[in-house]
Amino acid sequence: MNTDTPVLKDIVLVGGGHAHVSVLRKFGMKPMPGVRLTLITRDIHTPYSGMLPGYVAGHYDHDEVHIDLGPLARFAGARLYHGEVDGIDPVAKTVNVPGRPPVHYDLLSINTGSRPRTIDVPGALDHAFPVKPIDRWLRDWEALQARVADSHGEFRIVVVGGGAGGVELALSTQHRLRRLLSGRGDDSARLHYALLTDGPEILPTHNAGVRRRFTRVLGERDITVYLNSRAVRVAADGVHVDGGDFHAADAVLWVTYAAAPGWPAESGLAVDDDGFITVDRDLRSVSHPNVFVAGDVAAMPDPRPKSGVFAVRQGPVLAENLRRAAAGRPLKQYRPQKNFLGLISTGDPYAVASRGDWSWEGRLLWQWKDWIDRRFMRKFNELPDMEQDSAPQLGGIADADAIRELSTLAMRCGGCGAKVGSTVLSRVINRLPAQRRDDVLIGLDSPDDAAAFEVPPGKVMVQSVDYFRAFIDDPYTFGRIAANHALGDIFAMGAEAQSALAIATVPYGREAIVEQTLSDVMSGALDTLAPTGAVLAGGHSSEGAELAFGLTVNGLIARDALLRKGGMQPGDALILTKPIGTGTLFAADMRGKAKGRWVDAAIQSMLVSNQAAATCLHDHGATACTDVTGFGLLGHLVEMTRASDTDVTLELATVPLLDGAEQTVAAGILSSLQPQNVRLRRAVRNADALSRHARYPLLFDPQTAGGLLASVPNSAATPCLHALHELGYASAVIIGRVAARSDADAPVEVVV
Repeated sequence: MNTDTPVLKDIVLVGGGHAHVSVLRKFGMKPMPGVRLTLITRDIHTPYSGMLPGYVAGHYDHDEVHIDLGPLARFAGARLYHGEVDGIDPVAKTVNVPGRPPVHYDLLSINTGSRPRTIDVPGALDHAFPVKPIDRWLRDWEALQARVADSHGEFRIVVVGGGAGGVELALSTQHRLRRLLSGRGDDSARLHYALLTDGPEILPTHNAGVRRRFTRVLGERDITVYLNSRAVRVAADGVHVDGGDFHAADAVLWVTYAAAPGWPAESGLAVDDDGFITVDRDLRSVSHPNVFVAGDVAAMPDPRPKSGVFAVRQGPVLAENLRRAAAGRPLKQYRPQKNFLGLISTGDPYAVASRGDWSWEGRLLWQWKDWIDRRFMRKFNELPDMEQDSAPQLGGIADADAIRELSTLAMRCGGCGAKVGSTVLSRVINRLPAQRRDDVLIGLDSPDDAAAFEVPPGKVMVQSVDYFRAFIDDPYTFGRIAANHALGDIFAMGAEAQSALAIATVPYGREAIVEQTLSDVMSGALDTLAPTGAVLAGGHSSEGAELAFGLTVNGLIARDALLRKGGMQPGDALILTKPIGTGTLFAADMRGKAKGRWVDAAIQSMLVSNQAAATCLHDHGATACTDVTGFGLLGHLVEMTRASDTDVTLELATVPLLDGAEQTVAAGILSSLQPQNVRLRRAVRNADALSRHARYPLLFDPQTAGGLLASVPNSAATPCLHALHELGYASAVIIGRVAARSDADAPVEVVV
């Protein structure tokens, strides 16, 4: 994304549904300078509904049926915020995501899908497995497979819902479970299925020929169908239906009519009687013209079934209308197809085709469906490399205020003239919660030329500084990680965090956007500092080409309690508290080569504070400690050996790795700092023999907000490890031992 182009308009996409993936791809293929996209999504990997029955049946693996929103968002130049929206403020034009500051929008698009209606059926939420949200259903499905495999005797499954989704789910789950049991030498005939539908027929939106074909298939598969059987209550052992009948069940799968989330109506958007957002033919909210809606959550003027096929067709129209709305041009109408081709699978590689009054079936239809689905997925998971014009442009944005601001942005000053304006800065500071410590004499609560701190008697002040450019597009999360990274040095020395001074460079943009970005990054830092007891006492802000942020952190500790890099003793165990691999993963992410779940897991690891780990290590008699950051695991370990005048043996196989790190290193994707770190290979005795080992390059991988590396007396190592696990450091592990200094030229021996 061109960072020299100032941001003039924010388009926020809520949800990673079928329409929004098309919007992202189209904006990636043809960027709109001056427009910034932000995707807020609960799922980093969004499932494609057309392939889910095949995945459940065992014909596809996870990655084949999911669109990875991480690389797709990067391709589109979009910021990716991982979270679930619970409301919007149409007046303030903000989106509320629990756990982070509100997200501002100029244009908003909603594509969150729907979920089965359970709230009006007692017991359904407690005892049934709803098929949506799909990510939760897939977790339930894994658990259900384990339950069936571990069961003995008859196992009864009731599927509630006689539409295409219910029929496909019954057939696909049965196919997979029968194969599972047969593969274990178990009797698949002990599995019993029933399908309940509240109407007089199954597949009510399809023609009579399709219904006849599936009635035959369900009969052939021994799935009993109960018509006119409306579920009125779900119990732990089955389903009660209208009229008094009861269907015993060990598991209930819920695939009924779609229900809307509650927050659109609560936010003031116009909705229909069922809570779906009412839109016009331009896919725009009838009550709020700067809000667009697509997919199941939309109530169209000409209603259509809640089906992914319509969201897919809406995608290109939605992308075009977001461009036109940003540019102030007339919008394009969406015209839904009256008849559409439906290819409904039967569990095995076989499908039934439905279009209007026509139907057909066969294995060739499944193969055709498979070809169509795979072609669709390739568009989003195999992205082209794009070269973008580096010259800043307006991109057709028709906004007089924006145009006036652009001319001002083009002539930004350097020196002190590059500072963020005092009015903006004052507003940001006023947004931040008040902070106070008795030993911070002058801070943000009474700003002056400098902050002033008091050092209590018997203590010394330890100080560290870190500052780096943003490597993710979410300023709030970046602020949290940057603060965590800076605090690591303080905690590694055993100190209590007291205060911090921030330095921020914010990308050029409209005043409101600069203010929001600065507020987000500062809020993130503050949310990390606050639990540690430290206060933000001041700082400096300026404008530049890209977001960068850092902190000078101050800590307090008794002089004789300082924990240093030196101090390791022969026989000590080496403990590492977090997995490594952030350098290679984010290098891969910049190229669009890292899976979204890998990057998200790395972010979650970086958000884990080292404070509790430091206390735990200190309580268990740690003799030396450091945090693992830019020099990589080996670089920081070498620093400890030099300061302690010892050798170490490092067990390569035990070093914890972030998911995906080994794969990205194997692909030759390394951090730009890696070559400098590799120069330290001379500290490894058997470096040449290790050079081709898959894990070896990760010893030199630079870390951001990495864990602590500490030496602990051998007798305390196991209790310390157990305590770390109880504190939430699940990856903490003993990775080696300290030995007396030998005559060897290199202090580190790596064993595999």
